Amino acid sequence: MYYYRYENAEVSCCYKYLMFSYNIVFWLAGAAFIAVGFWAWSEKGVLLDLTQVTRLHGFDPVWVVLVVGTVTFVLGFAGCVGALRENICLLKFFSGVIGFIFFLELTAAVLAFVFQDPLREWINDFFLANVKAYREDIDLQNLIDSLQKLNHCCGAKDPNDWNLNVYFNCTQLNPSRERCGVPFSCCLSDPADTVVNTQCGYDVRDKGNMNDWSNKIYVKGCIAALEDWLPRNIYIVAGVFIVISLLQMMGIFLARTLIGDIEKVRYNY
Repeated sequence: MYYYRYENAEVSCCYKYLMFSYNIVFWLAGAAFIAVGFWAWSEKGVLLDLTQVTRLHGFDPVWVVLVVGTVTFVLGFAGCVGALRENICLLKFFSGVIGFIFFLELTAAVLAFVFQDPLREWINDFFLANVKAYREDIDLQNLIDSLQKLNHCCGAKDPNDWNLNVYFNCTQLNPSRERCGVPFSCCLSDPADTVVNTQCGYDVRDKGNMNDWSNKIYVKGCIAALEDWLPRNIYIVAGVFIVISLLQMMGIFLARTLIGDIEKVRYNY
């Protein structure tokens, strides 16, 4: 008596649950980003007055949190549900968007390398526009302060860029107590200080020149500081880019493998 074993195509449980596990982390992370973004807006009263979104002249960092969170949440949802329900449409949507994002990253990296001078000017103009709006948004203020403290810099090109801000400009008619000053994040830090002196930048630019200011504040611009930072940390930047690329390619591979298995099963039926 002979027994025959018929091999039937089936969806790999290994790839299926790897795909689910891969995406559940991003799904939850996206939900957390969205929650943090709306919480930040609620703290600033934006949710009570939506016109504040359009009134802000500078860059609101909350937008980055919300956009990243929304994209991550949607992709995580498509990957999780597509894997569990064996839905080809969701899996194709997931792999297609991931591939498109990867293409955009490569394009941005190439364009940044080729058009360095226009990029430098755009970053300079972007920074100056946000210097003007420094006091208009607390998140933008914290972002600029962190950038200046971490990179030991002040302004885009030099501390005089703070003349563009109505609170810090040096005109005689400026009634602000911060007139001819700079934010505290421009001040030289003393490791012995346990309390941050938020008034350390008052009147710094009222007299003398940048050589005289150099014993109180940072005189290097943040654009130059970032240009110096990148060559020193090129391996870290490259490593981050490689890790992100590998994660994206892994997601595409899992999705395409599942799509192939599902199509084989449907073809056999």
